[in-house]
Amino acid sequence: MIVNKDFDGGNPFDFGKCSVDYAKYRDIYPDLFYQRIIDLGLCVKGQRVLDLGTGTGVLPRNLYKYGANFIGADISKNQIEQARRLSAEAGMDIDYIVASAEEISFPEKSFDVIMACQCFQYFDKAVALPNIHKMLKDGGHFCTLFMAWLPDESEIAKRSEELVLKYNPAWTGGGLQRPAPAAPDWSKELFVADNSEVYDCNVAFSRDSWHGRIIACRGIGASSLSEDEIAKFSREHIEYLSSQPEQFDILHYVRILNLMKK
Repeated sequence: MIVNKDFDGGNPFDFGKCSVDYAKYRDIYPDLFYQRIIDLGLCVKGQRVLDLGTGTGVLPRNLYKYGANFIGADISKNQIEQARRLSAEAGMDIDYIVASAEEISFPEKSFDVIMACQCFQYFDKAVALPNIHKMLKDGGHFCTLFMAWLPDESEIAKRSEELVLKYNPAWTGGGLQRPAPAAPDWSKELFVADNSEVYDCNVAFSRDSWHGRIIACRGIGASSLSEDEIAKFSREHIEYLSSQPEQFDILHYVRILNLMKK
């Protein structure tokens, strides 16, 4: 469980509550997303990679074919259980541990690359960043990634957000817009920006997979809503989606911040 005053009015959230839906519906990054990572020379053969906030192991599993040696870590035991299950079913040899970015401990200079996808905003930077810096090899890379739909450019995403807010008015995960690509101030003490970019991509959904994606978001399945409230949201959301095409694309932006250890 995470409690952070900067998110959802300080209400607790826990992605472990929706791990089954997360495993089924949140492995959605398009091929371009992974190709950009590889093009940066990250997560390739010969590298040892730590994926923080790994969730159900989406990054390690999808980048496994490129030959890096992965360890995935997440604060949620339920998420790690799903990551292990999915990796085993795919015949992948990936290590997973239950640990937060602040508490995880490996010897100095253990990793060539450390990744954090969809999760870095939840980290305590004052604690996590020195820990990440310590675990990276000299010249190693810390890469944060974030992908989000653009409600101002998708009516379906906008209507879905409105329904989330109807049931969870404190949710602060909506209304996102493309950020500036510049490296933030917090990175400058320990890292130098090697690459920072923001780009658009369409993500294909069916009515079912989009509904599942929303159920597995912080505002619904991971929130403190009751089972009854989630069921009511689900019925209303499915009713809305029944008026939409069976297949559709949702425009997203992706931000990649690739930092090199000083």
